[in-house]
Amino acid sequence: MVTVKDKLKKEDVNKAREEYDNFIKITIDIKQETVAIGGEYHFDAEQVLVRQFQSENSNVWGGGYYLDTKIYTTNAHLNYKPNLGNPSGDILSEEARKKFLGIAKKTFEDIESLL
Repeated sequence: MVTVKDKLKKEDVNKAREEYDNFIKITIDIKQETVAIGGEYHFDAEQVLVRQFQSENSNVWGGGYYLDTKIYTTNAHLNYKPNLGNPSGDILSEEARKKFLGIAKKTFEDIESLL
C-alpha cells in the first residue's frame, strides 16, 4: 500500500498491484483529499490515513479501479457506517460518492501511461 502525495507514479502503481494484479484498492479521505492505494484491506489504508494524516474515519471511504475495464467502484467493507447513515458497503451519499470518484479519477488520470 502507498499514499499518493502529488501525482501517481509507476512505482506506486506497481506496489498497489501486489495484492491484486487487475484491481487497485483505493481509500480516500474526501475532506483532505488524501489518497492511499493498494493493500489487502481498505481498513489498513484507513489506519494509515488516520495515523499519518489525522484523517477522521467519517471522511474516509473505499473503492477501487479495475485496470482491464477501467471501471471505478465505490464498494468496500470500510464504507459500512450505519451511524453516519451509510448501512451498506456502497457509498450511498451522493455527495460523498461524487467526491470519492472525483478524487479517484483525478489521481488515476494518467494510469494508462504507467502500466
